[in-house]
Amino acid sequence: MIELTDVVKVYPNGTRALDGVSLHIDDGEFVFLVGPSGSGKSTIIKLLTAELRPTSGSVLVNDFELGTIKKSEVPYMRRTIGVVFQDFRLILNKTVYDNVAFAMRVIGASEADIRKRVPYVLDLVGLGLKSRRLPDELSGGEQQRVAIARALVNNPTMIIADEPTGNLDPARSLEIMMLLEQINALGTTLVVVTHERELVNRFTKRVVAINEGKIISDGMDGYYQYEE
Repeated sequence: MIELTDVVKVYPNGTRALDGVSLHIDDGEFVFLVGPSGSGKSTIIKLLTAELRPTSGSVLVNDFELGTIKKSEVPYMRRTIGVVFQDFRLILNKTVYDNVAFAMRVIGASEADIRKRVPYVLDLVGLGLKSRRLPDELSGGEQQRVAIARALVNNPTMIIADEPTGNLDPARSLEIMMLLEQINALGTTLVVVTHERELVNRFTKRVVAINEGKIISDGMDGYYQYEE
């Protein structure tokens, strides 16, 4: 669960990135977070992953209060979420299998658990037959599937996808979004940050629109209009 209450974020240079944002996302929801460049989307993601702390207000993620969380507790909070980035962030000299297994090794999973879990997750994202390939032997869409598998492998309750289709063509973008929809149907909460209004309009999901640090709409009635 995510609960933002009256969140303000002011950067050291004086930029007021968020101005009183309140947002509630329930377990199991699929939510698009949309808005133009500089609207505050990235700041929200950095708050949700404890990369930043709010200037004021409350940020609650999976029962962790991120405004006051101890540094020693941050790794445990992060294990409850998976993050997918626009630029994939794969380890280029490791196979698909090892890229995904790496996320389990970091938290101290046993090799027996890794051998059981990684093939399952790779099958789930449609890459079961490409586990021994290197990232540069895959298409962009396949690389993003590896990144999604890596985010999924530790069985998080929530996945945050930050512009997950930004480097993909429209057909691959639709495939990735449909895969995320399937993952959500299995019970994982999805928060997808994007500026691709055409893609958002193809899915009947909750859309939270932010502009100039404020939420300007929140509902199931599709994308809002804004000027870039």
